[in-house]
Amino acid sequence: MRRLFPNLARRRRSGATTVEMAVVLPVFFLFMFALVEFSHAYFVINVLNGACKKAARLGIGDDVTTTQVEAKVREILAKAMKVDNVTVVVKNAGTFDSSNTNPANINYNSLPSIELSDAEPRQLFIVRASVPYEDVALMTPHWIKNITLSGQSVMRHE
Repeated sequence: MRRLFPNLARRRRSGATTVEMAVVLPVFFLFMFALVEFSHAYFVINVLNGACKKAARLGIGDDVTTTQVEAKVREILAKAMKVDNVTVVVKNAGTFDSSNTNPANINYNSLPSIELSDAEPRQLFIVRASVPYEDVALMTPHWIKNITLSGQSVMRHE
């Protein structure tokens, strides 16, 4: 029977393969696009952290103003991404000097601002940059709203 109708079994298998591919391929592509998008978000976070670290290193010296540190962050970020909607703040991080401070419980926006040119020696300060996820996403994320990617660096003024 098999030799009489060799194409019949192949045609039946071909239909099953088409159905399997129709089910598996969208899931595979969804996984791949999500992997690319999350990798890009992680890249943006690393760029924000690096820019904050370099700007904070600039800010530890004397005669450097907060405005210069913020400009340094924007200059570094301009080389890697669109910086129209990046928020850069330099805050007093003296609260980290306490040993019982949990960084997860700190509202960074409520920390007092600091002018670095007037900062005392060994004064802790934080440089923080944040950008809305929608502004840096590779694909339009319809399911992700109100997420902000941020990077920061904490240094002591010298």
